[in-house]
Amino acid sequence: MIPKIAVPRGTSDILPDAIPLWEGMESQARKILKSYGYREIRTPIYEETALFKRSLGQTSDIVNKQLLELATSKQEGYALRPEGTASVVRSYLENSFDKKDPLSKFFYIGPMFRGERPQKGRLRQFHQIGVEAIGPNSASPYLDAEVIALAMHLLKDLGVKNSKLKINSLGSKESKEKASIELRERLRAHKKDLCKDCQDRFERNIFRVLDCKNESCRRIVASIIKHLPLSDGPSRLHFESVQRLLNDLGIEYEIAPYLVRGLDYYSYTVFEITAEGLGSQDAIGAGGRYADLVEDLGGNPKANIAGIGFALGIERILLATGQIQDTPTAIDAYMVVMESDSDYQREAFKIVDRLRKAHLNVDMTYTGDRSVKSQFSRANKLNARFTLILGEEEFKNRCIAVKDMTNRTQENVKMENVLEYLKKKGVG
Repeated sequence: MIPKIAVPRGTSDILPDAIPLWEGMESQARKILKSYGYREIRTPIYEETALFKRSLGQTSDIVNKQLLELATSKQEGYALRPEGTASVVRSYLENSFDKKDPLSKFFYIGPMFRGERPQKGRLRQFHQIGVEAIGPNSASPYLDAEVIALAMHLLKDLGVKNSKLKINSLGSKESKEKASIELRERLRAHKKDLCKDCQDRFERNIFRVLDCKNESCRRIVASIIKHLPLSDGPSRLHFESVQRLLNDLGIEYEIAPYLVRGLDYYSYTVFEITAEGLGSQDAIGAGGRYADLVEDLGGNPKANIAGIGFALGIERILLATGQIQDTPTAIDAYMVVMESDSDYQREAFKIVDRLRKAHLNVDMTYTGDRSVKSQFSRANKLNARFTLILGEEEFKNRCIAVKDMTNRTQENVKMENVLEYLKKKGVG
């Protein structure tokens, strides 16, 4: 026997019974996102590898450990997108949005890919709902507060309860550089006691030591660092303004002094949202501001273009809400053919086609067990609102017996009037 091929490790099929949940979530998300003025953008699922290495940073875990690169015979390499921000910024510049609008507000919904060890809430192919607000002179604390409020609004409306918001500020590029020097000096004497990953991070990206999950590293960090040593006044003032605006909106938050996020492009405001029911991987969404990313990807350095965004994990939302699958969406009608004569089948097929062209959701049996019992069983399984029955008497009289599956009443309707009848019953 030929062995079966299983779904790749770290991925999963989204089966038909689960699709209504996904469609409902995406529809609700689009409605909310548009109410905030965000427009949908769809970028390729793979990009030039250089895009991610330049934007995410050579020192990030995503680039060093998780980037899924594609085999290619050409010199330039490609990689599956591990996150959405870099692709959106690339498209923003390539399509000259910086010359069209002082502030461009995008949202995206789609799959991302990371080559990491699969576990609960962490897959190699996963799906995100994300936003990016980008524009010249857009470094306003009001925009930070709007983006955070939007993330919390989405999660609440999608059914996530007891979510917690953590915020921090990484300061400006200059402030981060000064802070990195100070952090390295404070931690130098403890370097040998850090985990292997953090010893490597000590040289490559000292900020990543702050959010290490290793208990030993966390104790060391907590013993010598109370908060990020932001050295410039504008960073502090910006962060204080964001806090006031969140207070004005009634959004509860916790200042997390070790929250740095794993991507090199963040500066100023960063945030993370956690939820119950996700195990150790309890982050359901995260984001932050980036002041230099556009320039790093080829934007005009004099244009002062900045942005802020977030991404929410769809699979993690489903875990947090306890939703795994839904019942199949009910169909409008199911055609039952009482006789095996091919003329009956052809007539029924034409009626079904006419109803489908009127945008009704209708199905019938073509092959296999076509007994009347099995056809009614199939109608029930598909949650058909009506059953359309074509038998010998109906065929002679050019009518269809229409059975309401809710109250079990039945009426004979002329074939040419079936569509009008169903419409009057509220179908379609």
